[in-house]
Amino acid sequence: MIEIRELRRAFGGVVALDGVSLKISEGERRAVIGPNGAGKTTLINVLAGEIAPTGGAVWLADQDITRLRSWQRARLGLAHVFQRTELFSPLSARENVALAVAARRGPYRVLRAPPRSEYAEADAMLERVGLAGREDVAVRALSHGERRQLELAVALAQRPRVLLLDEPTAGMSPVETARITELVAGIDRALTILIVEHDMDVVFRLADRVTVLHEGRVIADGTAAEVRGDAVVHDVYLGKAVTLAQSGGSAPRPPAEN
Repeated sequence: MIEIRELRRAFGGVVALDGVSLKISEGERRAVIGPNGAGKTTLINVLAGEIAPTGGAVWLADQDITRLRSWQRARLGLAHVFQRTELFSPLSARENVALAVAARRGPYRVLRAPPRSEYAEADAMLERVGLAGREDVAVRALSHGERRQLELAVALAQRPRVLLLDEPTAGMSPVETARITELVAGIDRALTILIVEHDMDVVFRLADRVTVLHEGRVIADGTAAEVRGDAVVHDVYLGKAVTLAQSGGSAPRPPAEN
């Protein structure tokens, strides 16, 4: 469904992506992890069309989308949930989702008030993400966790083939994190998902495969068990949660300071 070939992106003298290549199968759930500055958000923004690559290619199914704009990629079935909130704050939860439904049905439908059918679909989607009863609440009055649930509803309302999630649990409480994790886990397996996430509990709960970036390069790629056991990954994440209590152990101690 997604193929990335030797993808490169530089910001002046800083190389954020240095020849990244990977393939994501249809229906797969792939996580991309790595330390701060590894190139994770740059990768997802290049995939979404928010940033143009310096080199390489991006394919969606059998189509080269490297030079397409973000809205063109959205029309082909690629949805992006940003790390920062991207909602219409003065509008209600229902109105935000109804606009996504209207945009999917036709580029000019958003220029008028959504018909009843679009509100009905919006309400069904809000119930799906756990926001039943919050339909008429303005975005600015929603909690951070509820806004993330709403962003997921907006993305799913587009009926995408690929969903890009950039740090979906950032800034959340443990309860909110668990709620979003289960919502994503419950999405139809026909949808291909790529998730960038720091919370390793979330990563290994959701991902079929994990790709590890470091300094703009892929240093490991495999199943959760393979990545947990990779010595290079342990070195990159020494003292961090990538060594994981999920394996039944605890994170290693960092080296003593000199």
